[in-house]
Amino acid sequence: VMRINNVLSVETADGVREYLYNLRYQSEKEVGEGKIQPIQRFADVLLKHNRCDLTIPLGQDEIITKALEEVLVKSPLGATISSIFGDGAILHEFSCLMSDPSSQRQVIHPDTPYVHGKGPVLYTCFIALQDVTLDMGPTVWLPRTHTKESHEAFKDANPSAAGEDSPKDRLIKTQPAVLGLLSKGDCGIFDSRTLHCGSANGSDVSRALFYFSFKDPEVGYTGNPASIRQELGGANVGLGDLVKDLTLFGKGKGSPLIDQLGSLMR
Repeated sequence: VMRINNVLSVETADGVREYLYNLRYQSEKEVGEGKIQPIQRFADVLLKHNRCDLTIPLGQDEIITKALEEVLVKSPLGATISSIFGDGAILHEFSCLMSDPSSQRQVIHPDTPYVHGKGPVLYTCFIALQDVTLDMGPTVWLPRTHTKESHEAFKDANPSAAGEDSPKDRLIKTQPAVLGLLSKGDCGIFDSRTLHCGSANGSDVSRALFYFSFKDPEVGYTGNPASIRQELGGANVGLGDLVKDLTLFGKGKGSPLIDQLGSLMR
């Protein structure tokens, strides 16, 4: 788990947050009216009550393009992902986790399983769209639990014959944890095999995390469905191509790739 501060400017984070909450309202309205299916706008998320995973269209609003330019071109985040998976890394998820007041704590979980002999399949970036305080239910990570040993212990919920804690309970009780107390525009990046959860939101403010993940281009199925619009996921957008397009956008020369992707969105 690594933190990178100020990957989004405060102004852009505010703009993205406003856009996404408006998109959520419109999406919920269209689902309620039977115009679209829930899966066309929302991904599955643990404990859905007062919590949602809103998939984000690309190429529909310039604020999202601007946010990606800041994150992947101007901040160290794009280069960090490239250093791990190369420029061929595939955009695998593109969404926003929203945790409303009174949402409950999730169970600890990994997003993808540990596979023997394989390295990381995804790196996920959580970007705070507001300051995340302790009462807002920050993400809880258990660093260094992406390993074979941690996953084997996590799967073993059987207490000993003497009634001692199971390996899973011992792991959760003894493994040091870190909290995603991020300021607006800050990012937490993590190996998707790392154990983590969203905690309970006891505040009166909805917490939003704009997030995306990039996949090792050598990997097929990751072991978990992706939180991404079907049209965008099917395009297999590479990090290098996306960065080139965003660089053009930053120079005022348009963004032909993102425009093309926008034309696919439904």
